[in-house]
Parts: sequence; structure tokens; C-alpha cells
Amino acid sequence: MTSLQRKNIVYALLLLALMAAVYFYRKNNAREQVAARPLVKISGPAMGTTYNISYIDPQRNNYQASVDSLLDLFNLALSTYIPESEISRFNRQDSITPQLPYFIPVLKRSREIYQATNGAFNPTVYPLVQAWGFGAKQGLPEREPNVDSVKQFVDFESIVIEGTTIKKTKKGVSLDFNAIAPGYGVDLVAQLLEQRGIRDYMVEIGGEVVCKGKNQRGETWLIGIDNPQYEEKGGNPIQAKIRVENMALATSGNYRKFYVKDGKRYAHTIDPISGRPVQHNLLSATVLAPDCMTADAMATAFMVMGTEKAKQYAETYQMPALLVYEQGGTLKTYVSPALQKFMVE
Repeated sequence: MTSLQRKNIVYALLLLALMAAVYFYRKNNAREQVAARPLVKISGPAMGTTYNISYIDPQRNNYQASVDSLLDLFNLALSTYIPESEISRFNRQDSITPQLPYFIPVLKRSREIYQATNGAFNPTVYPLVQAWGFGAKQGLPEREPNVDSVKQFVDFESIVIEGTTIKKTKKGVSLDFNAIAPGYGVDLVAQLLEQRGIRDYMVEIGGEVVCKGKNQRGETWLIGIDNPQYEEKGGNPIQAKIRVENMALATSGNYRKFYVKDGKRYAHTIDPISGRPVQHNLLSATVLAPDCMTADAMATAFMVMGTEKAKQYAETYQMPALLVYEQGGTLKTYVSPALQKFMVE
């Protein structure tokens, strides 16, 4: 063996030793970083679905009781499934003066999104939701409802706010905030954590999410978007992955809530303009926004619009959006220009 060959072997061994040292340093450093950022996880039922919350807290405080109390109050304001909630009482009456601080803010934001989407988002669609069997009484009616007779009660302009009182100027009009309330609930839970000094967290209720700060490993929170055809056709259960930092994300879809009758599929998303369940190839819409109330409502609006109109809206208003749709029997994904920087390959 020549002197040069011996030197090369020594250099190679030194390089391997250095690489091993770097590997073990990084591994130990990652463990120390995780240990220094204690992760608390809590979960439970909420709004007919579930919530999952993760947050970094060196004191390991458990805020589940506070979260449950907040969501119980929230339901007493906005759940149409509770007969004596404020929204249920308003739907039976001509007016109400809410005692809880949730009704008026969500009504005001609903009006703004109603106007911004030209009526694609409209919480007075509730009579149609009921008529098609997607409300408190589940199941398609034996006969299709008389849409024209029901549509007269879909009238957001007839809902007015006078001071602290909400009034309706047309009898029979009623509200349903199920397409915006879960997102608002996520925002409120996030505010609760902020008030307790938590700066790194992920709050999820029924698929609607707010992420702030970093996760336990000091990385941006990673959120998976479901493959809407996975349960039916298999394949990868995750359609896409999105990094969410200091933003909210919401997904709306028709792939879980639907009825099939006489070979025809009826989606749970009702078009407030046509008065009928939507019939198009858009399977799910995911939207990122500064707050979850907006993301939730816009995802629903996109499901009403359909693929092409939703694409146009997202591009015109530079909205981060992911649309999953079917074309020619193939599952397709559209990523708006504003969302591309958040995507994970």
C-alpha cells in the first residue's frame, strides 16, 4: 500500500467519523428541542363533531375544562340542534336580543361574505336545507320539495340588526350558521389559548383549523387534506399537505354528506340561488385565510360555485385555495397561485 493510499484511507475514516458526529449531534439536539417544548394534547366532542387541540406549554397546563365551557356557551348561541339556543329561538320568533356575544359577530361576517360572493354563501338557506332533509330531520323527502315555494324564505336582506337586537322583516326566514360557526368556534378557542399565554398551537374542530407559531419540533404545522374518493376507491388517504403558520384553514366537501335515491346522488350543499343540491364535479374545497370563520364560509361558497367559478374567484382575489374535482373519471387537484408557496410535495 502506498503512502498516498494510506492517506486517502485516513481521510475517509476521518470524514466518516465527522459525519457520524454531526448525525448524533443533530439527533440529540432534536431530542433536546422536543423535550424543551412540552406538547399538550386535548380532544373531545363539539358541534356534532370532535375537536383536537395541540399546544406548547412549558407548564403543561390542561385547558380542556375551559375549552368545553366555551364551546357549550357557543352552542347555546348558534346551534340549530338545540331548541332553546338563541338561533333556534330567533328562527321561531320575529326578533331576538342575544345575551351571548357570538350571534351578532357571526351574522355581520356572514353578511360581508354573502355580499362578496354574490349570494353563493347565504345562511338564510336553512329552509331549503330542511326541505331537502339535511337539517334536524335527516333523510330525503318522498317527493322533491317545491323549490320555488321554499325559496321565497331565502332572503338575507330581510335580516337586520338594530342596536343589540336582530330582527327579520319577513316571516318564515330562518338562519343556519353551520357553514361558518365551526370556523368561528375555532377562532374563539384560539383566542382563549392566546389569553392564557399560549403562542404555539393547532386548534381543529371538524376539519377546520387554526395554526399559530411552531409545533413541538420547532417546525411549521403540517395539515393533511383528505382524498375525497379514498373511502370509495382507495389509494392515498391524503390528497395534499399544506404548511399552515399563523393562518386558518377550512375544507368543505360533498363526499361524506349525501343521499342516494333512485340512482341519483343528492349533495348536502344547497345552492341558495337554484334552491337545489349542487350538481357539479367539485368534490372538496380548501381555503386559507387570516381567520377560520372566513375560511369556513369561503370553502362553502366555493362548493356552491363549482370548480370553474371557484378557480376564477380564487385567482381574482388572490385567495389561497385547493380544489379537488373529478374530470373524465380522474381525480384532479387545482392549486391557486396564492396557495402554491404553502404546499408540500
